[in-house]
Amino acid sequence: MFANKKWMVLVALATMMATVLSACVAAPTPEVVVKEVPVEKKVVETVVVEKEVIKEVVVTPTPAPPMPARFVAPRPDTYTYVVFGDIDTMDPNLAYDTASASLIMNVMEGLIFFKRENMTEYVPVLATEVPSVENGGISADGKTYTFKIRQGVKFHNGNDLTPSDFAYTFQRGLLQSDPNSGQWLLIEPIMGYASGDITEEIADGAYAGDPEALKANATPEELRAVCEKVKAAVVADDENWTLTFHLAQPWGPFLATLAQSWGYALDKEWAIENGAWDGSCDTWVDHYAPGAERTPLGSIINGTGPYKLEYWTPDEEWVIVANENYWRQPGDEMWPGGPSGPPRIKRVVQKLVDEWGTRFAMLQVGDAESVTVPPANRPQADEFVGEICDYLTNTCQPHPDHPDAPLRKWGGLPTVSRADIFMNFDLTVEEGINPYIGSGKLDGNGIPPDFFSDIHVRRAFNYCFDYDTFIQDAQNGEGIRNNGPIILGMLGYNPDGEMYEYDLEKCKAELEQAWDGKVAEVGFRVQMAYNTGNVTRQTACAILQTNLRAVDPKYQIECLGLPWPTMLRAFRAGQLPLVCSGWIEDIHDPHNWAQPFTVGTYAGRQRLPEDLKAQFQELVTAGVMASDPKEREKIYFELQKLHHEQAIQITLSQQADARYEQRWVKDWYYNPIMFAGYFYAYDLARE
Repeated sequence: MFANKKWMVLVALATMMATVLSACVAAPTPEVVVKEVPVEKKVVETVVVEKEVIKEVVVTPTPAPPMPARFVAPRPDTYTYVVFGDIDTMDPNLAYDTASASLIMNVMEGLIFFKRENMTEYVPVLATEVPSVENGGISADGKTYTFKIRQGVKFHNGNDLTPSDFAYTFQRGLLQSDPNSGQWLLIEPIMGYASGDITEEIADGAYAGDPEALKANATPEELRAVCEKVKAAVVADDENWTLTFHLAQPWGPFLATLAQSWGYALDKEWAIENGAWDGSCDTWVDHYAPGAERTPLGSIINGTGPYKLEYWTPDEEWVIVANENYWRQPGDEMWPGGPSGPPRIKRVVQKLVDEWGTRFAMLQVGDAESVTVPPANRPQADEFVGEICDYLTNTCQPHPDHPDAPLRKWGGLPTVSRADIFMNFDLTVEEGINPYIGSGKLDGNGIPPDFFSDIHVRRAFNYCFDYDTFIQDAQNGEGIRNNGPIILGMLGYNPDGEMYEYDLEKCKAELEQAWDGKVAEVGFRVQMAYNTGNVTRQTACAILQTNLRAVDPKYQIECLGLPWPTMLRAFRAGQLPLVCSGWIEDIHDPHNWAQPFTVGTYAGRQRLPEDLKAQFQELVTAGVMASDPKEREKIYFELQKLHHEQAIQITLSQQADARYEQRWVKDWYYNPIMFAGYFYAYDLARE
């Protein structure tokens, strides 16, 4: 069906272009008025000077041609964005993936937000100003932050926003403390817990992430003490319209942390009515570490933002519509020259389409304003680019070869993200079953749950990966290799640090030593997961699969595409032996790379052994607490060296990003740290 539609539209486009070209050739000539002025005839001897005619020409300028129809939005009130990967949850205290954040950040709001494309400057949103030492919002010791909350704001259901709503939001998030959420980013500075879990002071954190064990073993007094400590750290004053944070320690990136989606305001009354924590210290443990699948707020949302959720059809699409009663008044610009009043785009449709060809066809025929374009497919999309833009200057130039083509491209976008391949040290097996490890034994038909605990296996997989081919084939030649968790160009990245190179002989030698030689004797079979539709990650799996098979046909990897929510939950549950997944920084600081990859998010999903995590934890803590940049750099160099020696993952490469959009889209901007597009700022060209 798409093929026929595409053909018909291409014929129509061809006809349109022919008409435009014909019109250019046969353009009407300017109106010319000619007057003849006779000149007196003069006779000199026998020579006669013929009558001369002087022509006065009056030219009427040709009107400027109107904007071609294809650069005017066919649906001027609707923005359609086509992606792969569905949301995981709408609960802002749990959401920790870009797909979920793309919805939340357009429907809900926090205290502050990023100032357009700037990653380190902020504008007030539900706070009336950004706190600082100068305006009294931040104490001299850097441990107390006070926000003045905006009055007169209503949630989408009509309830009034109060400081208590914000206090409830942060208290709920801290106490919920799910290990697969972003709450560790708040627990560290507010509570001072390096583990990132709110139960750190109960039995030295022995029950972290395990709600049943916590309820069975912690005393009522211990549980109440945790809750009271949280409530003392985040305090609302409804009479004076303030919200105050009492941090356990000074924390430079605290504002950067608050600008992201895990601190967006919940309507306390609405949340409780829908089954969330009731705010009592007697009941918080019943809501501890629920996981995305068990939160009562996972599929409903109520915010104060410029858009309201109309509906969500899992695995198909979600739709948000303009909040015409939005609190921001016309002329009250979010930043200089920024949006104000109700949204200009009245309806946003985000469709889920895993297959690239279908997304591309929708972009070609104008059924989508923008779509996700994998790096490997950029050359195909480039053929339809008529305008090339620079994100630094926000200026665009016609394409030198096809200036009338319908798409606009923003290229060379620096990313603060990277995809890597992760190996699980101790796989979860329930009732003797794990669907991703075959027989579950080292017999050539599977792997044992602790297969990757052998360092020779991990090093072999690092040597068997062809990094240059990955950059060329999967990243369109635009990738830059990294040699550890910290990204290139950031404090703590060692440009001279060691990295694994593609070497099949070394791969073979390491596997011959693995598991006392048994791996080389019997081989293995294992599945590697990636999220369906992500061609880049699928290519990574294919490269590793091909190279291991080249070393020995007994070394078998099966590439397995899973829907994003399914893959994410299996990864979090420790079921996936191998997975290609990505990280985008939460705050622009090396701690946000060192911590997740060695002791936090990925360390948990990989089931790293405690003794190894302890080695990393010492360096992570020292790095974030050091105030001298040179000292921090030295510590992070040491951390990255340990990361290389232990080969706990296959570190791939940062890639430059690119955005393709219809030329009728207006006011898009690029902020590398934002999880998704902020549709409130956009507009569409109309007739």
